[in-house]
Amino acid sequence: MSDNVEKQTEEVHDEKVVAAKEQSAKKKGNSVEEEQLSEEDQKLKTDLELLVDRLKENDSELYELSLNQLKEFIKKSTSSMTAVPKPLKFLRPSYPSLCGIYDSWTDDSLKASLAEILSVLAMTYSDNNKHDSLRFALLSGAKNIESWGHEYIRHLALEIGETYNDQIEKEGSGSNSEEDFSERTGSKEDFEFSKGSILRLCLDIVPYFLKHNGETEAVDLLLEIEAIDKLPQYVDENTFERVCQYMVACVPLLPPPEDVSFLQTAYSIYLSESQLTEALSLAIRLDDESLVRSVFDATSDPIVQKQLAYNLSFQKSSFEYESVQDIIGNTKLSEHFLYLAKELNLTVPKVPEDVYKSHLDSSKSVFSGTGLDSAQQNLAAAFVNGFLNLGYCNDKMVVDNDNWIYKTKGDGMTSSVASIGSIYQWNLDGLQQLDKYLYVEEPEVKAGALLGIGISTCGVHDGDVEPALLLLQDYVTNPNTKISSAAILGLGIAFAGSKNDEVLGLLLPIAADTSLPIETSAITSLVLAQTFVGTCNGDITAVIMDNFLERSGADLKTEWVRFLTLALGVLYMGQGEQVDDVLETISAIEHPITSAIEVLVSACAYAGTGDVLLIQDLLHRLTPKATKKEGEDDENEEEEQEAQANAISEFLAGHENATEEDPVASTSDSRNIDGENDSAGNVESETITEEKKEEELVNENGIDGEGEDVKDDNEDDSSVVVDELSYAVLGIAMIALGENIGKEMSLRHFGHLMHYGNEHIRSMVPLAMGLVSIADPQMKVFDTLSRFSHDADLNVSMNSIFAMGMCGAGTNNARLAQLLRQLASYYSREQDALFVTRFAQGLVHLGKGTMTIDVFNDADVLNKVSLASILTVLVGLVSPSFMLKNHQLFYMLNSAVRPKFILTLNEEGEPIKVNVRVGQAVDTVGQAGKPKTITGWITQSTPVLLNHGERAELETDEYLSYASHIEGVVILKKNPNYEKEE
Repeated sequence: MSDNVEKQTEEVHDEKVVAAKEQSAKKKGNSVEEEQLSEEDQKLKTDLELLVDRLKENDSELYELSLNQLKEFIKKSTSSMTAVPKPLKFLRPSYPSLCGIYDSWTDDSLKASLAEILSVLAMTYSDNNKHDSLRFALLSGAKNIESWGHEYIRHLALEIGETYNDQIEKEGSGSNSEEDFSERTGSKEDFEFSKGSILRLCLDIVPYFLKHNGETEAVDLLLEIEAIDKLPQYVDENTFERVCQYMVACVPLLPPPEDVSFLQTAYSIYLSESQLTEALSLAIRLDDESLVRSVFDATSDPIVQKQLAYNLSFQKSSFEYESVQDIIGNTKLSEHFLYLAKELNLTVPKVPEDVYKSHLDSSKSVFSGTGLDSAQQNLAAAFVNGFLNLGYCNDKMVVDNDNWIYKTKGDGMTSSVASIGSIYQWNLDGLQQLDKYLYVEEPEVKAGALLGIGISTCGVHDGDVEPALLLLQDYVTNPNTKISSAAILGLGIAFAGSKNDEVLGLLLPIAADTSLPIETSAITSLVLAQTFVGTCNGDITAVIMDNFLERSGADLKTEWVRFLTLALGVLYMGQGEQVDDVLETISAIEHPITSAIEVLVSACAYAGTGDVLLIQDLLHRLTPKATKKEGEDDENEEEEQEAQANAISEFLAGHENATEEDPVASTSDSRNIDGENDSAGNVESETITEEKKEEELVNENGIDGEGEDVKDDNEDDSSVVVDELSYAVLGIAMIALGENIGKEMSLRHFGHLMHYGNEHIRSMVPLAMGLVSIADPQMKVFDTLSRFSHDADLNVSMNSIFAMGMCGAGTNNARLAQLLRQLASYYSREQDALFVTRFAQGLVHLGKGTMTIDVFNDADVLNKVSLASILTVLVGLVSPSFMLKNHQLFYMLNSAVRPKFILTLNEEGEPIKVNVRVGQAVDTVGQAGKPKTITGWITQSTPVLLNHGERAELETDEYLSYASHIEGVVILKKNPNYEKEE
């Protein structure tokens, strides 16, 4: 329970040794003990022994007086337990005889009084797991336990936890629980630690802890005896905040179902104390719409309901509450964002060149600076322009410039037109801009307009009228696959997380039709899953399973199957054990793909939980397995596997302490073993490009020195294994997301995986690192990714570059921007890598630095819509070449984008300027007093930007906030008691 108890145990042991020596000295006739005691101590010892002797006499009239005097002696000395108190030390030799006296007495009141004393004495005497303190406390009736002091009660709490666990084990094994007492004292009566008696004692201890600043101990005690639901009745306005903060902080470390019961208990406490915004955060984490409704119904104040609605709107929730539906539906988001842009003086549009800064590059080979255009680089510019001016409703390049679209070709025109939707995101004015493209002949341009319509209305729902649905529904069954796919994808971006039944009715038949191409079924299933993210919808699950069961083997080997698998995972995101039934059904499918499906779906179900056992299972899957060679017997195989396992263990042990500051730094030359990888800047770009082109030619033709068919055969056999390994790497990042220690540990594991993993594992590690530190540019992470970006394997390089963009998403991080500019020069002749580099540059400067794709807010609530959108892109990047070919899927990221502002409104809903302190968030859970929640702050006037890991608080008490966390849109009211300082 605590360090003090451990210290006390050590002291008790030392005292016993001393006592044994003293006893032996007595036997030899020495009077060492008497010589060592002062007169005062000797008198105390004599008095105590006299009182014990009186209890042994037959005169029962002396018993009560003697017991009361013993209690007085002990209570006077137990105020501090830095050392064993002298009365307890002197009474310890008498403990067995006092136990015998207890057994011989028949008067219940005297026995109860003696049991109290024995309970306290047992603290220093009993160390043999007999739990005598607890036993005698229960025998005494547990009266006045507070009078014996804090240490005694902590010791009782420790024994309660141990006893309860023993009781559970004994119930499981069916053994009796009264043997201990009979053996210990020779008592004829049976004693049993019943759950009821333990619980009653606990409920006496908990109020004591809460009164004496022991909130964490009270929670721990109730956790031990599985009675956390009893806590709310004991907390009050002085203790609830510390109790709830500690409980919520414990959640990532608890196994199911304790984690859910902790959240539910904290929710009920917050609700009873009218902390509605905190209660709402927990209701969202519990994913229970009835709890969300209870929070809204708990107040009739329309201003409070508006604040709750603003908090809920960031989750892209499907919750409906009539009086504030326009706020929940994000209809005011564009207005608020444009106000922020105006206040921060960011209204002037930027062009990609403002990000590229080609004039700073000494190399003459970068296309942007030489006037040499290519369709792919124009397409990259369209993406960058769309991200750079996202939500600003104006730009200098694409809007009102029809010629630009025709600078790209084929499917590139689709993404170019769709970027207009990105520029007008959250604003319905974008529909007018895109309308004209619906009437052109080129199907690619029309498809782009449909996709853009979905992007511009992303997450914005205005009650009865859904313009995106009205405009797109007629195109989902279009015979042209490009148009129908774009319309379906547009619906997915527009309605992510909305649980819209009309979308379900429209798309479910398309997803269920297995005669359609696998591409259509996969995209439609994914869109349905995005719309109903984390709902375990049975109809969509059945449709996805039918596709797995009825599709041909050739279909299931295509890369589109990954999105079918992801759709199932997204549908069960964050649902934990509810996914078990689906996993059983999957295992019944007789196809090698089942193991890959199980990995991804399980990872999604436990995303953000920090589940250590699941991470261990994924790491086990990533461990290289020994293969059996022809002619070898089983014994040799076992020896080989054991040797390989030992080698890996030794390898990991050798690297365990290699990088304390930078857990992944040692991977900088991870592939230099075979001489494949040269250092970052020492190789001429022309040479490396030629090598890569040769490698690509080999890959395209499937020639590996042994004939054309080799690659195809290997692909058929290993594509499923590739997916399983890729999903396992991604799964580690998804599960570790919700817990800081887990994130640090995962980065270390990723470093190891880069060393001993195969090429498929290595290509996914950068993406996993990017996901763990999304929108959080830590130097150690993006420097490592920068090294990986020069890897000999182009897939590793491109994924590393994309991960750098994810790390710095919306941060304008200067060092990252510089690294990406250098990479643009380095890969100037490598079209695909240059495209990804440009894309990453656009991500870093997302919304000119005002946006983020962070999946957690300051209240640690996971945004499932954002995570599902990001995963779509990451799963596509299992094969970067596939994603670059189907680049429209990159727009799924738009569903994850949100402004990272703090905007303060008055009670009338008008923006007001207030000074706030913005600094790094500090974990204050369990700390004494009222510690500062932020450090290194800067005082700014709202509206301001809030980056990952930052927290804000009002500078003065002039205004009172309706929200517990100063984040997003915050409504303030004037403080009537505020007095301005002179």
